[in-house]
Amino acid sequence: MTTRGVLYVHSAPRALCPHVEWAVAGVLGVRVQLDWIRQPASPGTWRSEFSWKGRVGTASQLASALRGWDMLRFEVTAEPCPTAEGERYSSTPGLGIFHAVTGMHGDILIPEDRLRAALARSTRGESDLEAEIASLLGKPWDDELESFRHAGEGAPVRWLHQVV
Repeated sequence: MTTRGVLYVHSAPRALCPHVEWAVAGVLGVRVQLDWIRQPASPGTWRSEFSWKGRVGTASQLASALRGWDMLRFEVTAEPCPTAEGERYSSTPGLGIFHAVTGMHGDILIPEDRLRAALARSTRGESDLEAEIASLLGKPWDDELESFRHAGEGAPVRWLHQVV
């Protein structure tokens, strides 16, 4: 079964750009040449978007291939298909990687065991329930990436979620 998705490289130093292309090509098994534009939110860095089509699991392979590179900010999305839910991976140098399962409308689906664990930590006084839920929804990653999601004047911008 195949799915499709988008790789958003929000910021990468120029020297890292060819390595990103090689990593993506290694996952997809085809030559990849991304269209890079300057990232105004972080002078000296570049951004790109790439639509892909591949097997279920391709998003996780792309995220794994790119994770851990200093100064690289990215997101990978995969649309739901008949055999799998959608996915979203977000990564920043400071926060690391975030993964969420997404439904057909782009909503984040949180497994009940993760909700129970968050509630238990909050009940024991180990954390704040609101902060736990924000983390489960990826809010810290959204907060850090929001300024990078806008390409700048005159450049195409794709929104990750559509309001339904």
